[in-house]
Formats: sequence, C-alpha cells, structure tokens
Amino acid sequence: MTFKEQILQGLPSTLPSKKAYPIGGNRAPKRKDVLSKEEKQLAIRNALRYFPDQWHSDLATEFAEELKEYGRIYMYRFKPNYDIYARPISEYPAQSEQGAAIMLMIQNNLDPAVAQHPEELITYGGNGAVFQNWVQYLLTMHYLASMTNEQTLHMYSGHPMGLFPSSKDAPRVVVTNGMMIPNYSKPDDWEKYNALGVTQYGQMTAGSYMYIGPQGIVHGTTITVMNAFRKILSKDDTLAGKVFLTSGLGGMSGAQPKAGNIAGCITVCAEVNPKAAKKRHEQGWVDVLIDDIDVLTKRVREAQQHNEVISIAYIGNVVEVWEHFYNEDIFIHLGSDQSSLHIPWTGGYYPVDLSFEDSNILIREHPKLFKEKVQASLKRHVDAINKHTQKGTYFFDYGNAFLLEASRAGADIMAKNNIDFRYQSYVQDILGPLCFDYGFGPFRWVCASGNPEDLDKTDRIAAAILEDLMLSAPEDIQLQMQDNITWIKNAKQNNMVVGSQARILYADAEGRSKIAIAFNDAISKGEIGPVVLGRDHHDVSGTDSPYRETSNIYDGSRFTADMAIHNVIGDSFRGATWVSIHNGGGVGWGEVINGGFGMLLDGTAEAEKRIKNMLFYDVNNGISRRSWARNEGAIFAIKREMERTPNLKVTVPNLVDDDLLEGLF
Repeated sequence: MTFKEQILQGLPSTLPSKKAYPIGGNRAPKRKDVLSKEEKQLAIRNALRYFPDQWHSDLATEFAEELKEYGRIYMYRFKPNYDIYARPISEYPAQSEQGAAIMLMIQNNLDPAVAQHPEELITYGGNGAVFQNWVQYLLTMHYLASMTNEQTLHMYSGHPMGLFPSSKDAPRVVVTNGMMIPNYSKPDDWEKYNALGVTQYGQMTAGSYMYIGPQGIVHGTTITVMNAFRKILSKDDTLAGKVFLTSGLGGMSGAQPKAGNIAGCITVCAEVNPKAAKKRHEQGWVDVLIDDIDVLTKRVREAQQHNEVISIAYIGNVVEVWEHFYNEDIFIHLGSDQSSLHIPWTGGYYPVDLSFEDSNILIREHPKLFKEKVQASLKRHVDAINKHTQKGTYFFDYGNAFLLEASRAGADIMAKNNIDFRYQSYVQDILGPLCFDYGFGPFRWVCASGNPEDLDKTDRIAAAILEDLMLSAPEDIQLQMQDNITWIKNAKQNNMVVGSQARILYADAEGRSKIAIAFNDAISKGEIGPVVLGRDHHDVSGTDSPYRETSNIYDGSRFTADMAIHNVIGDSFRGATWVSIHNGGGVGWGEVINGGFGMLLDGTAEAEKRIKNMLFYDVNNGISRRSWARNEGAIFAIKREMERTPNLKVTVPNLVDDDLLEGLF
C-alpha cells in the first residue's frame, strides 16, 4: 500500500503482526504501577473499544503485557511502517487543505529527529504526548484525510471523538488535553487516568501539533540568556568567557547550548541520559561531550582563558557540577535549570547519588524511595546554587517548576518573607516585563511546501517588515525588535531547522499581522507555497501559569485561568484553523492552563480576513489582562493599540497612591 492508501485506511482491516521495539530507541521512562486489579481490567476494556471483537483475545493479552511492562498501553503493534516526518503538504491525501496542513504538523511532532520518545508518541518534556497510543494516530489521520471544510474533528486528550458538521469558518480541529475536574488534577491523578487511557498530558505545543523542534526553545532561551547577561554586565562588557551553567538536554532538545553559542558565552549543560546527550551532539546542538568532572573543569578554564564561545555537554548530574565548580573556584555568571521538574517522580529529574540506570529501576519499582532521593537531591542542588549566588552568580528559574518542587522538598529556596522564592522566574524578571507586557511573543510559521527556498523567502519578508516597523517603533520596544531582526537575519546560518521548514521570532500584534499578510500575498502570487502560522503557548495571551507565563502578574489573578479560556474560544470564532486547550505544560499537570492555535495561509482574501481578526485578538487579549493587573508596559501597549484601532475599547486601571493605603488596616 502507498502512503496515501495507508492514511486513508485508518484502522487496518486485518490484524498487523507484533513489532519489536527499535534497537537503540530512546524509550520513555516506565510509568508507575498505580492501578488496582479492577482498574487494570478497565484499562484493557477501554483499549479494546477500538477493535473488532475477533481481535480482543490476542490484544487483551498483549495490552496487559504493555500495561505491566510500561505502565501504559501504547499499542506498538499498530505503528505504521512508513517513515514519519513533515512531508510536503501536497503528498497528503485530503479533501481539505487545512486537514492536510494539520496532518503535516502531527507528523512533524512525531518525527524521530524531533520527538524525544517517538515510539511512545511523546514529543518533549518526558510526557508531552501527541496521542496516547498508535491507534489514535491512525484514526486521526484517517479523519483528517477524509474531512471537508464543513466538518470539525474533536480531539479528547488524543482520542478522535469524531467529525461533526460545522462550517467553513469554524476550526477544522478542536483539541483538549487533560481537562480534569479541578479536584482531580494533581500529578497522581494524571498517572492514574492516563494509565486508564482516558486522558493525557499534551504539554504545550506537543499535544496541539505546533512543535517545531528545538528552534522554538532556542529562540526563547537566546532572548532570555542575552537579557539575563544584560542585567548583570556593564554596557561595555561582553559575554566572551562568561559561564552559563544549566541542565537538561533530553526534554528541552538541546536548546540551551545552542542558545549560549548564539548569545556568545561558555555554556555547560549537564545531562544524565547519555543517549540524549549523544543525540544532541550528533545533531550539532552542542559542541563537546565530556563525562569526567575533572576534564570538564579543565576545559572550562581553557575556554575562559581564551574567551571561547563554546557549548559543553557534561554526561552526569548537574548537582556535581555546581558543587565541583564551587570547590574549584570557577565563577558561574549565569545559572538556571531546564530539567523536566514538572514530572519530578517519573524521570523529569534524576537524583545526584544514583546512576541513570538505577534511577529508572527505582522510578518503577520503588517510587516512594525515588521521591525521597529526588527531594534530597533538590535540597543539595539548592544549597550549591545558594553558595554560588552569594559570590555573585545570577540564577533564574526557567519556568520548569524547579523553584516550586525545591520548595516542596524543603530546600532553602524561600525569600525572607517565606512567601516568595529567593530567586525569580525568567518571566518575572526578564521576558514578562521586557516582552510579554508589550505584546512580544513567539510567533512561528511552517512552510508547508517543505521547500527550504520558501523558508528563505519568508525570512527575508519577515526581516523587511520588522525593519520597516523599527523606523517608527517607540523606544520601549526597540531593543526587542532589534534582537529579533538580528535573529531572523542569522537564523539560516545558525542551522535552526529540525524537521519541518519552520521559523520563529518574537513579534507584537502589529508585527505578526503584517508579516502574515505579506506571507499570504506571496502565496497568492505563487512566490511561495502555503504557510502554517502558530505560536508557542509560552506567550502573551494563551497561557495562565502562576510560576511561568503569568508570574509577573501581581494583582492576585495569577492563579486564575480566564485568559487562556477566552483565548482559545476567541481564536476559534475569529478564524483559527485549529485550537487547543490543555491542563499542564512547562510547569506540570494542575499548575497551568495552556491555550494554542494553528492557522493555514492559502493566499486567499478569506485568509487575510482571518489574519486581521484572529492574530489581533490572540495578542491583545493578553495585553489587556496584563494591563488590568497594572503592569506598566502593558498599560502603555494597550493604550497605543487603542489609538491605532478605534473599535478596540479596553478597561484601563486607575493607579492608587501607595500612601493612601497605609494605616487602613
């Protein structure tokens, strides 16, 4: 059967033979055994719903084995035999070009070059899943291939509920992931209900089909690292010879060393999984691999002496590095951590006193002991960081729940008021006030033709638009704009593309709309093929996350999620091709609500109308909320937008004199 025939087939008519797990595959951690006997039976019953009863006997035994061995039912037998990657949009069987675009994006998320654990349908972050199992993938692709522009596919946590009649103006797909009743939305709940096969963790862009490989994280990390160094260095100083220490190459895709190279510093990134470290080295995301702490120390000293720009992956635990660098008097200018602490008990963070292999055994067989080891390691981790910060190191949380889980472990991480953390989130200190409040966030696009020349053309279009906007930009946003002009002009030579022909930059509502309209015009003229627009959920408007995206909200509303819900609903009737809303993402299940979208540009007048309506709302919804929280930059930005857009009328806060409040209570 051809690729198109296999897609159209959906669930095969005959039972496929069992498949062996690929040799050398990067298997996802074995999940905890959390189900009772009765619940395990229910999990099998749930899984068998997809299949004719004549297959049940064979599959029941097989799925029981998967559940016992992996803690989840992945249905490996049904993984298709064709290669999975972002093909040119014309190669997908489809009645709707929008459906074809979504198939392209799904396959990009599951491309082994992109995905962290592709066999388990996990894109990044240790548990950021596109689907729960391979049958959900098969059925979803079948539905997308057969849908018309007057149908909408509704996705329930990876499960394709079905195609429903709608209209050409409606989204083609509506995605939800992990939308649990609040009282059943803790990490242990996720373990249970995911094992039952009724929910999943979609992360941010994984479960919404908008991941573009490491590039998105590289850009955000680059902007963060550059601005972090600006906070601690004098204006005439450079990043040459300065040390940035962090961890996590698996779940975060090698973004940190690449970002450090672009910024121009020495990056040391620790990774406990040798496979992950070697993969990122082979892909060119990190320059050097070292597995000996003394060799690492020597190499860093050499780099400092020669003001090298270099990235080093240390195969080992980052706690060792913090402690050893302190004892060896190596000054760390900038410190952070990108290990997946949103899942601290299932492989997101590995304790310092255990090997990678022994940790994986404990995760499965002795989860309580493993949790104790993780928490002890976090205490030790924080103690080492505190010693460095007393010497002048600038440490920030990368929004991965490091501060949160360290505090829960009893680490010395709290400020003197015992309410706030000793260190700030990168959003609190850097991206929130400098970017998000002004409407700048991670606008991204994918050239659906798969043609690298199309990407080059879009790079040039985007750069020209930003340079033109720069001429009249207020001083408050000129630095953000210049950083992104520099980024887009250098993106090709920095070899950012992994998987689809994609690009990302930070832009505000005006910039995003003008870039998108210029793309649409180029498509209509036949200069480039179709383009898929999207963004990271790590943005101005789509995400309510009190320890990350909305951590610089101080009016008490950072623990509310109205903004994300309004975002996904508002985008859906303003022209998005698909919309998504997730429980979780970045900082963990129960800690955040993430809303996202995708939009296909096809060169039509209708596409331009959707651009103007949807992109405008997608950004300004967030600026309005940030303005109402009394964020200075956001007040400036929304007033500027109202001047530019007469039919936008937003409630602006009146500021209160602090002296007025003294003595009231």
